[in-house]
Amino acid sequence: MDTSGRSGRRYRYVGPEEFKAAIRPGGTGADIRTASEFAEWAAGRSREELAEPFTFVVRGEGVLRLAPRRSEHVACAGGEPVLSAGEIGFRWDAGRWAVREVSNQSTGYCPDTGSWPAVAVALDRAGLGHPGRFTHEVVFRRCVTCGQHNIVRDGHFVCVFCDADLPERWNIDP
Repeated sequence: MDTSGRSGRRYRYVGPEEFKAAIRPGGTGADIRTASEFAEWAAGRSREELAEPFTFVVRGEGVLRLAPRRSEHVACAGGEPVLSAGEIGFRWDAGRWAVREVSNQSTGYCPDTGSWPAVAVALDRAGLGHPGRFTHEVVFRRCVTCGQHNIVRDGHFVCVFCDADLPERWNIDP
């Protein structure tokens, strides 16, 4: 991976077609490139809203984009491929904003846990402290027998739909 945060993998939207109706040109939410952009964005949020995680994507050019938690990732990204996607929560820490929690939980893009470096670079650029990894990793796999997307829990690589073994490597959108 280069220092731009680009790992080479772009995640296309693989979720339900009906969620594509929420796509607007440019995406919903706000691009966060700097600490001042984040501070301005956070100032417009209520205390209750800031207590919950937000939907995030890292756009193809490596920019963090934030939207309300219940937003669809595909809408946040404007339907474009992303470098990562998930949920993210923030806290005020030692005089600056930092990430409290972050996951790759996006059933629309199903990003691999290896998408973390793109998130880290986007957060570093935005001046946001972070834990150095996903605080909650979600392992996604597509069943090669029935084609369904699965979330692997507790290292149990078995399809919940047909009981077939799931591959060890990420394969949602080969």
